[in-house]
Amino acid sequence: MSLSMSREEREAFLAAVHVGVLTVSVGTDQGPLATPVWYSYEPGGRVSITTGSQSSKAKAIAATGRFSLCTQEEAPPYKYVTVEGPAVIEPAELADRVAIARRYLGTKGGDAWIAANPEVDDVTIRMRPEHWRTADFGKAGA
Repeated sequence: MSLSMSREEREAFLAAVHVGVLTVSVGTDQGPLATPVWYSYEPGGRVSITTGSQSSKAKAIAATGRFSLCTQEEAPPYKYVTVEGPAVIEPAELADRVAIARRYLGTKGGDAWIAANPEVDDVTIRMRPEHWRTADFGKAGA
């Protein structure tokens, strides 16, 4: 039996609220940069993250033009979705920052987070998934 998720299953899982782990190459003399991130995704759309324009992840993505994101279910039955693809970097809009903060912290918490973390020089990085890897260990019947 295959543990792979269907297109609908993987897109629904990626669209749910999980902390993702962004991975991007930073050069040939060291391993990839891997960092937890808040992200947003709508089925059929692009993965979006917001970060400082001078952050290590923004600089590495600007240099490579791609990144990977892994999301997982941390309790049994374990599941994960990993996506990888080309990225576009654009100036962050306040609406993007508010939406992602509210996604993870709720309206009150998200608004408080935005107030406590005023925009300095943020960018929004969007990636259209080209490659998907998935597993749903609940399909194993264990």
